[in-house]
Amino acid sequence: MPNISGNELIKVNVFEKVGLAEGMNVGDLGCGNLGYFSLPAAKIVGKTGMVYAVDILKSVLQSVEHIAKQEGLDNIKTIWSNLEVVGATKVPDESLDLSMLMNMLFQSTDDAKVFLEAYRLTKPNGKLTVIDWKMISAPFGPDPAKRIKKEDAIRFGTDAGFKLIEEFEAGPYHFGLVFVK
Repeated sequence: MPNISGNELIKVNVFEKVGLAEGMNVGDLGCGNLGYFSLPAAKIVGKTGMVYAVDILKSVLQSVEHIAKQEGLDNIKTIWSNLEVVGATKVPDESLDLSMLMNMLFQSTDDAKVFLEAYRLTKPNGKLTVIDWKMISAPFGPDPAKRIKKEDAIRFGTDAGFKLIEEFEAGPYHFGLVFVK
């Protein structure tokens, strides 16, 4: 295994948990400006895979494009979209082996629609992984009143049509969920 930092190790463990492998198509839905999950995913899926970095902020997408270019990653495609509008994301239906909702639901005003959009994009037998903030006090992070309860995330996922297959600790301040379509 290559020499990797602690932050990279967290990503690798999450990706191992969901079976991310070369050649897969991944959607980082609500990718954020550093491409914290998009960039390492692109390295794993390699030249035969594709990572769609999706966000509602164009400045975020420009940042991800810049970092990807610096790192020589040409298998990341940025997509400007509102995930709360089912059908708006310009990625083919049922084309993703893995959809990711990572630390973004606290910013959503319609979580049910976000899960429905993830379901639309995910292939049959594909996976959805959700990592978000626990409902606990933390020295940083969003206001707990804006965070999603793990139970609500599970309900939105199952209501959208996913089946929960695993819950896991994603660090001291985050919960993790893995669903399958």
